[in-house]
Amino acid sequence: MKTGINLWLPDIRKREYVLGIAKSTGMSALMLYVFYESVLPAPFLVPVWILYMKNWLEDTSKKKEEEFREQFCDSIQAMSSALKTGYSVENAIRETEKELALMYDADTRVRKEFDRMARQLDLKMSAESVLLEFSERVQQEDVENFINVFTSAKKSGGDSISIIRNAVRIIGDKIDTEKEIQTMLAAKKLEFDIMCAVPFVIILYMKLTFGEFLSVLYNNPAGAVIMSICVLVYVAAYSLGRKIIRIEV
Repeated sequence: MKTGINLWLPDIRKREYVLGIAKSTGMSALMLYVFYESVLPAPFLVPVWILYMKNWLEDTSKKKEEEFREQFCDSIQAMSSALKTGYSVENAIRETEKELALMYDADTRVRKEFDRMARQLDLKMSAESVLLEFSERVQQEDVENFINVFTSAKKSGGDSISIIRNAVRIIGDKIDTEKEIQTMLAAKKLEFDIMCAVPFVIILYMKLTFGEFLSVLYNNPAGAVIMSICVLVYVAAYSLGRKIIRIEV
């Protein structure tokens, strides 16, 4: 069951957090210079910093989840091969863990999960309970669907190998479909990024070429109010644009 908690945040590395904080801070600093030419309104832009950081966390978490889905697809392919050669489900999980060690770094999510499952099996936990706990930890739709069907088939004596092969095909097709959609949206996302940069480019250009014309908007209450309204409009348009280009499959 979904908890509403972002379970992919632990997968974001420290250096990625540093990069995200730097981007959010840089964006806020740019807005301070472009719209106010002062650091005094910095507290007013704290919500903007939080919004940008929140969006960065969402995008990075989504990327981590997509990477995990591809890793999971590889893992169940390895499980299918192990089961086909005659391994039990328990030993197939252990063999998959060994195969993944050759494919991915130790700090990748799928490696950590299969390492944990292998240790749980060594503690004499059943394969069904180990897989169900794995599903509860990641709370990812593909994993949940696969494990629910797989454990049900195992209990009823179904063909585990066929189930895994079918799951690999379905997950692979879904990933390919999403990649095609993202490719089609790439141009729109580029246009969105350019449109987000346009207001800054225009104001910076005018500051360099017609500085006196814009000077009335800085260092006075009326100008600060006008610029604050511009900031609010910009943030609203940015948030709306993100929703438009975000498509879930």
